[in-house]
Amino acid sequence: MSSTRPHAPTPVEVSTRPKEGWHCQHLYYRFRRDVLAAMGAPAVLRGAQQLAAILDPAGADAPARLQTSVVSGHKADFSLMIMDPDPLRIGAIHQRLLAGLLGQALEPVYSFVSISEISEYVPSVEQYAQRLVAEGEQLDSPAYNAKVKAYRDREPFMRKQRLTPDFPPWPVTCFYPMNKKRKVGENWFLVPFSERNRLMAEHARSGMEFAGRVSQLITVGVGLDDWEWGVTLWAANPQFLTEIVYRMRFDEASARYGEFGPFYTSYVVTPGKMLQHCRLTLHEFA
Repeated sequence: MSSTRPHAPTPVEVSTRPKEGWHCQHLYYRFRRDVLAAMGAPAVLRGAQQLAAILDPAGADAPARLQTSVVSGHKADFSLMIMDPDPLRIGAIHQRLLAGLLGQALEPVYSFVSISEISEYVPSVEQYAQRLVAEGEQLDSPAYNAKVKAYRDREPFMRKQRLTPDFPPWPVTCFYPMNKKRKVGENWFLVPFSERNRLMAEHARSGMEFAGRVSQLITVGVGLDDWEWGVTLWAANPQFLTEIVYRMRFDEASARYGEFGPFYTSYVVTPGKMLQHCRLTLHEFA
């Protein structure tokens, strides 16, 4: 008589770091003016200096990417976008702010937790070549070979920018979370991959029209936050944000299947400029 033993589970690597890509957090804060007033000018100024040091992207304990911006409207006063392979290194910035001299005067108002990724709809070089043929390009023609070579040359940089991006040196940024619909008759996750791929290719072509004016980063929040993806846009001018979002809303992937959360628009500044903008300066408290 033989006995069966359950198979031992396959060993897995235990780590908080993604196999590829970085953790990402968008954090939004509001200053409580009543608390600042009760603290008095000297204490506020010391706290402001400490806060600026915590948010220094070149500081000794800084994460891989740390960007500060001032938020338009009254949803928040300032925002942070932070990326790093280690999620606890990102979280340490938030905890240091709350534990700092101005911690009681800081009110967190929104956050989004995600990870950078290479979307399944980004074609490999081989898939891109097949798409060219499907769109009518003649195989091995000079135009076909030139386009395939150009894509092959761009592909490593595109992967880097999606996984471990350098933030563009543009003054305007916008963030919003989004889902794909799961409604009867409009369930994105029941659409065959070939059709989803076609729709996303159309969507990507719309975005490419804004090259040199708008840069985009998509991060995945599936299983990590309330929304499935986060969209971060940087632009050379705020009007370009309106133009690209309006243009892409007409794509079927967005018009039929997209669901969008709140939009947060802000302007990239240094931590010191943020404090000046929010009136935490000697002049304002004198």
